[in-house]
Amino acid sequence: MILGIDEVGRGPYAGPLVIGACILPSAEIAEREPEKYAWFFQLTDSKKLTAAKRESLYDKIKQGALASATGWVTSTEIDEIGISESLRLACRRAVRQIQEAKVPFSEIIIDGTMNFLVGTPLEKYVSTLKKGDLLVKEISAASIIAKVERDRYMIALSKKYPGYGFEKHMGYGTGLHQKMMEELGLTPEHRKSFRPVQEIWMRGNEEKKTYSASDLKPKNGLTTSELGSRGESVVSDYLEKLGHEILFRNFKTKQYEIDLVSKNNDQIYFTEVKYRKNNQYGEPLEFIDQKKHKQMEFAVKAFLHTHAEFSRLIPHLAVASVNGDFVLDEWFLLTE
Repeated sequence: MILGIDEVGRGPYAGPLVIGACILPSAEIAEREPEKYAWFFQLTDSKKLTAAKRESLYDKIKQGALASATGWVTSTEIDEIGISESLRLACRRAVRQIQEAKVPFSEIIIDGTMNFLVGTPLEKYVSTLKKGDLLVKEISAASIIAKVERDRYMIALSKKYPGYGFEKHMGYGTGLHQKMMEELGLTPEHRKSFRPVQEIWMRGNEEKKTYSASDLKPKNGLTTSELGSRGESVVSDYLEKLGHEILFRNFKTKQYEIDLVSKNNDQIYFTEVKYRKNNQYGEPLEFIDQKKHKQMEFAVKAFLHTHAEFSRLIPHLAVASVNGDFVLDEWFLLTE
């Protein structure tokens, strides 16, 4: 079974990035029941369909697909982590929902040339395909559901923020949109990391706010450092229950700090612990980007270089997330 993936909203000045993911019945099944699956043969690149046709196909896809999902990244998140990492994040969010649906797949095909799942256990199942939304029905379906859901969101925004014309340009950088940003200013949905938007924002952002030290202290009375330490203790206890021996906490190099170093049989584990009060800006373990991944690898090499007694052990990078109630959400390996 093929899991098709496509994105909508990479380039707009405003609104979310949305990635669609879809598993469909096979073409053989559709051919055996042509009346039931007439919609299957109408699937194509969402950009080649009218809005009315996309809406019609959307309902049929949601009813007839074996599994379908969308992963969203907000404009705030895009500004925080950049568009490339946002594409990977949105893809992971969509695929996680597919996995939760328990529908098996043996291949993942992503439209375009970028593998959004690089660095994950699913990377080995991925192939990319230019114009995949024209060639692979599963990608076409993913494209349509992502486009419809994002368009609906932008139309709703046009009522919340009248005057910008979101219902017309869907957040893209048209002349009308540029003009209205200049006249009306920016909304919270605008991507301030995109240069044309950033220039307008900088011109209108003359007032600077100064934060006191009390603003940086969480309501529960714990500092950021104390929260992190408590989260590390939660993970440390969990690993010890699994049979790990905790070797070090907070091993530091010039560029990076490894939160936990543990040993279990002939394996050695280097765990990054992420604490978040909530998941409003994405799950903690979703922010291990390529840069941080390389920093972790460098820190591991530095550790093994200075601790030769562990150099024969098999190293693994891992990430743990601890929620606002100081309960472990997940611990998993970045390397196998």
